[in-house]
Amino acid sequence: MKSYSEYICQQCGYQSASFMGKCPNCGEWNSLVETSVSTLNEKLETRNLKLEEVVVKLSEVKSQNTPRITSGFMEFDRVLGGGIVPGSIVLISGDPGIGKSTLLLQAAMAIAKGSDKLKVESGKLKVEENQKFSTLNSQLSTSVLYVTGEESAHQVKIRADRIGKIPDNLFILPSTDVDVIVGVSEKIKPTLLIVDSIQTLTCDRLTGSAGSVGQVRESSQVLQVHAKRSHTPIFIVGHVTKEGNVAGPKVLEHLVDAVLNLEGDNMHAYRILRSTKNRFGSTFEVGVFEMTDSGMLEVSNPSQIFLAQRIEKRAGSVVASTITGERPILAEVQALTASTIFGIPVRRTAGLDPSRVQIVIAALSKAANLTLGNLDIYVNVAGGLKIGEPAADLPVALAIASAALDKPLPDGTCAFGEVGLLGELRPVSNIKGRVNEAKRLGFSKFISPDRFKTLEEAISYAVHGE
Repeated sequence: MKSYSEYICQQCGYQSASFMGKCPNCGEWNSLVETSVSTLNEKLETRNLKLEEVVVKLSEVKSQNTPRITSGFMEFDRVLGGGIVPGSIVLISGDPGIGKSTLLLQAAMAIAKGSDKLKVESGKLKVEENQKFSTLNSQLSTSVLYVTGEESAHQVKIRADRIGKIPDNLFILPSTDVDVIVGVSEKIKPTLLIVDSIQTLTCDRLTGSAGSVGQVRESSQVLQVHAKRSHTPIFIVGHVTKEGNVAGPKVLEHLVDAVLNLEGDNMHAYRILRSTKNRFGSTFEVGVFEMTDSGMLEVSNPSQIFLAQRIEKRAGSVVASTITGERPILAEVQALTASTIFGIPVRRTAGLDPSRVQIVIAALSKAANLTLGNLDIYVNVAGGLKIGEPAADLPVALAIASAALDKPLPDGTCAFGEVGLLGELRPVSNIKGRVNEAKRLGFSKFISPDRFKTLEEAISYAVHGE
């Protein structure tokens, strides 16, 4: 079997023996990507196989209850859907210096230690006594292979010493050759393979430099084949562009089983791990961590963190009860209004969908008879949390109304609900979970669609007590 590389247009499929900036067939620029091609005709081989060797009935496929591997972080396992699935490939992206390598190195050290192990079954975490795991630990290898293409082994050692005691089963491979990485992994057979990062890997079958579209795609496909054949879970670190998107071809995100994004502000200590794609769990789950000198610390109660600096009895501040995955989280929605000095008032949002905020402002002006056309409006979710669900509409509306009227909400008030274009309040999911979480933190008054039918009624109660 021989293989060679050629350049294939990603828009129309045109093939060329050499690179061209513009595709002569469809006219697209920079669409020709170097691709490794094999001379083996797999289609002809498939024709010679028996039908039962190629096709199986889905109804006859046996269901498997595959045990998952804990990462050492309950928050990390929550975002993954209950732990690491053997044979899965996970892409973790984030801004430079946000803590991707630190988080993965801590997970690698926790798995390599093999102590206080958690057994994960059916996507649910189950903690058992250490004695029950003596047999399991002896049967499963707990070695971890950490591939670093950006740092030397000495640099990784400095970071690991800061985190804690380094286990003996943690192996470091400073290499950028994907074939060497797969070869070493096949010999070691690690419990987890970490690649930091995919943009540094190269494949000898292609001539492009590291980080090019062809190299990233070919390297990721080689790793995917290795993960499925050996049932080795692989974590891949991916760089992001200045727009915040994962660098490289979009096929990289389609190829992996899960895409996790580590978010946060370098000026603050808290980091949020968010799932944007997950074949083994929910895409709405988030994990909250705190960056410290000794590594990442998981935050088991995010609601207290996001409300820790809140100033009570202040106009424009409303506590919202949101749902991320299956977890209710309380966050503070802040609004600030000021007289505009321009012809067109300013509208700025952070942590919320700007389009939905514009709809809420229009509903306030029309249905609640608030004059907002001469005011600049700024809306923010404190603590860096991003809220994408419609239940944030009512807290946003109450915060803006409170700021515009300069009247704070009563103490112990929590709000949630969707606002329609006509000013009606629509119900949202998991009302019981939202209320219970708010009560646990001391909130006793609720403004929600099950109590008020219109936005005008909710605002009248919130700012006038009527």
